[in-house]
Amino acid sequence: MIERRLGAPGDGWGPATRAIHAGQEPDATTGSVVTPVVLASTFAQDGVGRPRAYEYARSANPTRDALETCLASLEGARFGLAFASGMAAIDAVLRALAGPGPVVIPTDVYGGTYRLLAEVLDVAFEAVDLTDAAAVPELLPPGTSLVWLESPTNPRLSIIDLAAVAAEAHRRGAVCVVDNTFATPLLQHPLAVGADVVVHSTTKYLGGHSDVLGGFVGLDDPGLARRLHAVQRGAGAVPGPLDCFLVLRGVKTLAVRMAAHCANARAVAELLLGHPAVAEVRYPGLPTHPGHAVARTQMSGFGGMVSATLAGGEEAARSLAGGLELFTLGESLGGVESLVAHPATMSHAPLGATPLAADPALVRLSVGIESLEDLVADLQAGLARLAS
Repeated sequence: MIERRLGAPGDGWGPATRAIHAGQEPDATTGSVVTPVVLASTFAQDGVGRPRAYEYARSANPTRDALETCLASLEGARFGLAFASGMAAIDAVLRALAGPGPVVIPTDVYGGTYRLLAEVLDVAFEAVDLTDAAAVPELLPPGTSLVWLESPTNPRLSIIDLAAVAAEAHRRGAVCVVDNTFATPLLQHPLAVGADVVVHSTTKYLGGHSDVLGGFVGLDDPGLARRLHAVQRGAGAVPGPLDCFLVLRGVKTLAVRMAAHCANARAVAELLLGHPAVAEVRYPGLPTHPGHAVARTQMSGFGGMVSATLAGGEEAARSLAGGLELFTLGESLGGVESLVAHPATMSHAPLGATPLAADPALVRLSVGIESLEDLVADLQAGLARLAS
């Protein structure tokens, strides 16, 4: 676990600069401008009971320190902890911070988070529609210990008023956690609007190249940080140094990538919005999105994810998802390449037998940074095949 002290180098830099330089000073020994990949699993000690800065790689590693420092800087967090996957990060937060009262999750929640709560952890939980901030005080169950938020949500891209829900959670004495994977630290800062903890799957936009698994947790409270660090160190679900290096390398281009993701996604959403084969388009940047006004207050951009419900129902959704060329049918999201998913049978299959099941007519597009005209042509051809 890294503690980033106020006034540390880079605090005055812009986000694109911090992504490249925070925690990544030239190596003191060699002068390397690239963070070294330190593969050691153990480190020499100066004497019995006299370890140096590092003693064992599960506890800390120089490459992991650089990643934790960089991501903490981007999120404006005092403490940063890296994990072996996004699910490892979510698991650590729930194990460390969920209390005896129920955990509240959105009705539109990532399938992996639901499966962890329903099948693995011994934690009471309840799904609540959190999109209407005014109704939230009446909806949170008594004794709520932790409120888990996504905004935009996965897969419907609903928007939750983070400041309002965090404030209500705190009135109940609950911890507020935000999965910020879709927005990234470039577009949204949950800690700055009242959240206690921010979580990322670094597998997605932060890594950005579909070649590494990772997770991250950022927070400011020392007591909560100590509890999380105990889980990180004790359970050992930490990323290896090469994984940390790959995420760091990806983060360096996050600012330019997100600009391209946002621009392409907006254009794709507008294309789908007027198409007769599409019943509904969900993209927070569209004025037609029910959460657009809230998204404008808490996001500086609207991201690279677009969801669409097909007028032809599940058959049309399956046909479109499996019939595109540039949009590869695959799990995950946030890479430079465009992906298409059918959440009902893929990422959200664990919710299939519950009231939270994903709409089988919905497809989720992770819009990459390819040439926009090529992406548009691919979608137009796929939609045209639905009508033939």
